[in-house]
Amino acid sequence: MLKRPFSVLVVIENSHNEFLLIQRADDTTFWQSVTGGIEQNESALECAYREVFEETGIDCEASGYEIVPLNITNQYEIREDWRFRYEKGSYLNTEYVFHLQVDSQTQIKLAPKEHLNFKWLTYQNALQLLSSETNKNAVELIYKSKKCKE
Repeated sequence: MLKRPFSVLVVIENSHNEFLLIQRADDTTFWQSVTGGIEQNESALECAYREVFEETGIDCEASGYEIVPLNITNQYEIREDWRFRYEKGSYLNTEYVFHLQVDSQTQIKLAPKEHLNFKWLTYQNALQLLSSETNKNAVELIYKSKKCKE
């Protein structure tokens, strides 16, 4: 089934203020936060919870974690080599951004067909490794909003 050009980005941060980055299996140079396409009749928030579970094994409901919308919507050009995955004529993707705070002891179980590795990184190291500008912007926003509250 072809993807619709609507997705979520969920930035996961632990209680040590480290950000979870996961390495894509289909492009080993590409590191990102949790992402995924919004399915037909699924809200962006429902998709965020589903994708977090599918990609990391984190069961938010069982753990008492809440995914928080950041009220950010990005639009970007779909990578040319990934367009075949999308509905015909899809060139732009609309991305809804979320934040998830977890305990530092939270176990990660990757979806092996999607991701090869994960790292918990500080803000500065995460920005250096992240591949997507929208992902970098979201991490930066989360980090700076916490700094303002200190």
